[in-house]
Amino acid sequence: MSGIRFATAQALFEAYPELLRKIGADPSDQFPMDFLKTLASEGRVEDAVTFCAYLLPRREAVWWACGCEKALLRGMAQDRAAGRLAAEAWVCEPDDEHRQAALHVGTKGDGNDASTWLALAAGWAGGFLLSGPHRKIPMPQYMTARAARTAVLISALKVSRDERPARLKACIADGMRLVGTGM
Repeated sequence: MSGIRFATAQALFEAYPELLRKIGADPSDQFPMDFLKTLASEGRVEDAVTFCAYLLPRREAVWWACGCEKALLRGMAQDRAAGRLAAEAWVCEPDDEHRQAALHVGTKGDGNDASTWLALAAGWAGGFLLSGPHRKIPMPQYMTARAARTAVLISALKVSRDERPARLKACIADGMRLVGTGM
């Protein structure tokens, strides 16, 4: 179940300091949904996509990015959908087996393909970044959001410049619904 995990946009920026480099807006004390709506209404759709990817919990972020990719790319060839299918399988059954399968697909994929980033978003949703006999480093929380954002923005590049803002705003609206209601 989803929900608002941060009291303010500033709190989200504090949880994910890399947002300061990715979003051109200054953090504010606005409620996160209001901050997101402001970004979108000002036409800063790429910033809004980024903020949404980090605002959503990991599972919802992957689901949202998969939906955005489908909506933006409309009719992707099946041979290019392996990453999305692996990510969707993890969303449906978010266990370690499905996460590792998605990670495998993502690490073998083309870095210029949105589907690869969807698989990485799911694959990076848990487990360890590094694991050795004396030290295990858990996967950083931001990795799923970073990959989900990348998948959506790569998908948007395939849309004509004229259509892109409206199509991304539809993705942002879907993200807001997920933040408010969950999956």
